[in-house]
Amino acid sequence: MWQQTLDHNGDGLIDYNDKLTYDEILASIDTVSTGGHNDWRLPTIKEQYSLIMYSGEDVSGFSGTDTSSLIPFINTDYFGYNYGDTSAGERIIDVQFASTNKFVGNTAMVFGVNFADGRIKGYGTTMMGQAKVFNYLLVRGNATYGKNEFTENSDETISDTATKLMWTQDDAGVKLDWKNALLYAENYELAGYTDWRLPNVKELQGIVDYSYSPSATNSANIGPAINPLFSCTPITNEAGNSDYGYYWTGTSANFTSGEPYYYAWYVAFGMAVNGNGEDFHGAGAVRFDTKEENGPNGEGGERYYNYVRLVRDIN
Repeated sequence: MWQQTLDHNGDGLIDYNDKLTYDEILASIDTVSTGGHNDWRLPTIKEQYSLIMYSGEDVSGFSGTDTSSLIPFINTDYFGYNYGDTSAGERIIDVQFASTNKFVGNTAMVFGVNFADGRIKGYGTTMMGQAKVFNYLLVRGNATYGKNEFTENSDETISDTATKLMWTQDDAGVKLDWKNALLYAENYELAGYTDWRLPNVKELQGIVDYSYSPSATNSANIGPAINPLFSCTPITNEAGNSDYGYYWTGTSANFTSGEPYYYAWYVAFGMAVNGNGEDFHGAGAVRFDTKEENGPNGEGGERYYNYVRLVRDIN
């Protein structure tokens, strides 16, 4: 069960005044009694991401001021939502929802979902010496949501009984552009199954383990952002650091309204780097890239050729 609106101060508007710093959100939860309930909590990143709808359009390139024709990544038939408050100096894209997941590579960063652009990123809790403010929706109920129940099948596959999905234990071992990632899935056979496919973006994000990162500050947590039952091909990233790759999904990204789908979403199981190879958004980030090398530019640190981990329905 979710809170229904971002109008947290109850003034009938959704604007900058409804946002709080991360510490303020955590401190205020015990005072919330929405719907007569007193067991509200800040969601995990997987719980929060469950609200994403990929019928939304990324507003990163939007230069207008009238947002009435824009389509956010959340169902506004049910949730009270608004874009960033430009009258308070925000950008239209400033709709970052805080979660409980802190980035193990930098605990001053917290993972959040942006319902204006569809991404998951690690966001600094301070910006330019000041505490950053976040949108938030509190949740209550099923505390096991998003927790995987993996079984190693001893045939190079791993089943998740929580989602009824079966995964390849190893990735493809080579980097592919998006078209060839689809072809690879189409022609793949493993453990007697031929119905393997490229996972959609929600399925792939569902197996991220946010307790791991190649840049983790604790040595026990260094590795790709996935359960150690899985193997990931190691790479050397743009900054010359040991790392792991991005993994394609089968979900196209609607970056520009009315234009063809030049882009597809990926999940970063290694560092989510910027153009300089710095871990800018954290392992477990969800961003998009252009589908082919000669296509238009996508997210910072474009690679064009990404890795593949396939999935199939157990039933």
